[in-house]
Amino acid sequence: MNTSINTEQNSAPRFVSTTRSLAVGSLLGLIVLGLAWELFLAPLRPGGSWLALKVLPLCIPLAGLLKNRMYTYRWVSLLVWLYFTEGAVRAYSDRPPSSYLAMVQVALCLTLFVACALHVRLRLKNAH
Repeated sequence: MNTSINTEQNSAPRFVSTTRSLAVGSLLGLIVLGLAWELFLAPLRPGGSWLALKVLPLCIPLAGLLKNRMYTYRWVSLLVWLYFTEGAVRAYSDRPPSSYLAMVQVALCLTLFVACALHVRLRLKNAH
């Protein structure tokens, strides 16, 4: 019975680091996708648009995620829904390739949310 408890305790930090990596990776993915989308891949105007500035709010929590701050994981899981909504609307209202990029944005948002939620849950569970 002791081995099962030790196995659970040893696997928990691995899952925490996995969720942290997923959260940071999907946040970086959203930043890169937003910049590439609005500047090169499918900008609203030829040569890029000011809509690329939408990624600036995503740059703020990056430092908190890299420093592993619990509070940042909590509020990023709320902020991400703004980008999810934009992606969902543009996936149905824009033409390709913009609609395809919007679907990628939706997938990255869902990944970020799940990673943040699991990260917070696992860390709180391990704190006890």
